[in-house]
Amino acid sequence: MNANFKFQKDKILIFGIWNKTSITKLKTHDFLSKISNTQCVFDFSDLEEIDMAGVRFFLALEFDLKKNNISVLKQGLNSRFEKLFQLCEKNYQRIENNINQNSFDFKKIFISLGILSINFLIILKDFINFIGTFFVALILCFKNPKNFRFVSFLYHIENSAFKALPIIILTAMLIGIVLAYQAAYQLAQFGANIFIVDLIGISATRELAPLITAIIIAGRSASSYTAQIGVMKITDEIAAMNTMGFRSFDFIIIPRVMALIISMPLIVALSDAVSILGGMIIAKINLDISFSEFIRRFKEAVELKQIIIGLAKAPMFGFLIGAIACFNGFKVKNTTQSIGIYTTKSVVSTIFWVIAFDALFSIILTMAGI
Repeated sequence: MNANFKFQKDKILIFGIWNKTSITKLKTHDFLSKISNTQCVFDFSDLEEIDMAGVRFFLALEFDLKKNNISVLKQGLNSRFEKLFQLCEKNYQRIENNINQNSFDFKKIFISLGILSINFLIILKDFINFIGTFFVALILCFKNPKNFRFVSFLYHIENSAFKALPIIILTAMLIGIVLAYQAAYQLAQFGANIFIVDLIGISATRELAPLITAIIIAGRSASSYTAQIGVMKITDEIAAMNTMGFRSFDFIIIPRVMALIISMPLIVALSDAVSILGGMIIAKINLDISFSEFIRRFKEAVELKQIIIGLAKAPMFGFLIGAIACFNGFKVKNTTQSIGIYTTKSVVSTIFWVIAFDALFSIILTMAGI
């Protein structure tokens, strides 16, 4: 039998079986729209069965009626059902549906923007403090080079840069191939085959090779740094280090960040060479430009400043990746779930700031006429 009800004068007669299956199609609004009195009486005299789901439905209905200034009176409940109602009423908590959920609320938008702005400023202040502490520790290392962890520095160069070379070489080769392949068809239509060298040489060395290399290192090393530091924080290694008088910046941060600052220009230089090699191969295959002719034109068309600009950005990319990754590692809380959260934040933040810095650098250089 289904859950049934019937309106009779100032009463609502409840009968049938009210359980989790039979009430699925019922809504409290079906009742609210038909009740106009200031008091509503539920008559349960003919109720056959009810479970907690059914009781919850009536409690929700009672909540909505009282909210509309309509008092509720229950009658006809037998002792078993009454005890069930009493038990559920003790633990019932109504979570109101937000009727205006889809409406445009300026107040909530401004509150949300305010909260986001404050959180951003707090993170920015912490990051500036972190960078300041990093440079102070770095200056102290320069004053006393024995404090610099050279073995750790070499270890991070190997893991962050040297072991990333296969994927960087492959990606750089693909960049050169794609650039040349896309340009070859367009240039051939105008008989300007030789200009493929200009296009590949400038775009690869100045922009694409450094940027793509930085993005790969950000995805690979930023997550690694954050996870490593996060685990050290959870296992209290950092706290133990500070307790014993060892500065965590000397042991943890400086070797990692310096490893990226030093190795990034070398990786970018290799990436430049491989991407140009990829372009040379496509130029030879599609446009019949020999390697010697390609190199001759490259020397004429691509100024040294284009390569230097690409290489000059690399240390800054390395610093951004290392600093942001280590900063997020120190933000990890004492849960394993927190490591995943901050690792993701670290990768997203480093990639965003690398791209943002590259865009800013390009605008400044363009405005300066370089």
